[in-house]
Amino acid sequence: MASLAIYGLAVAGQAILATAFAEKDLKKPTKIAARVVQYRHLGLLLGLVLALVLGLGMQYGARVFTKDINVIKMMHIGIPVYYLTTFMNSLAFVFDGVNFGASDFAFSAYSMILVAIISTVCLWLLSSSYGFIGIWVGLITIYMSLRKFAGFLRIGTARGPWTYIRTQIV
Repeated sequence: MASLAIYGLAVAGQAILATAFAEKDLKKPTKIAARVVQYRHLGLLLGLVLALVLGLGMQYGARVFTKDINVIKMMHIGIPVYYLTTFMNSLAFVFDGVNFGASDFAFSAYSMILVAIISTVCLWLLSSSYGFIGIWVGLITIYMSLRKFAGFLRIGTARGPWTYIRTQIV
């Protein structure tokens, strides 16, 4: 739920950026991208609130779904970790939206392939060593961190459609 709320911000930023690029107004995209990235804090706040609600309600709510004590223990570990990492996920979604708005689809596709390969190897190693916890670390932490890093790298290095940023910095 928190991730989808932040993804909505990324899609809005994507549409506004695409319009600015289509109008060839190269001052707007820098400001828009910076503003969209600033709003990622909404993901952190929402993630923390949901983790708190789930943490408090899980003592009773988990039993609605199952009576198996082992499943309940896994829920107590996995669900709060998911919501506490929403901030990291929100950054990845925002950077994706910003790059999509700049029509940087080729970079997004190639970087996603590389991220998937690295994450799959890490996921396999971690899951075979740490089981359920390794899967969560591999999927949420490593995969999303690499997506975030790839998006930030593209904008931060001013490559592709972002080359104009070098001319904006005086």
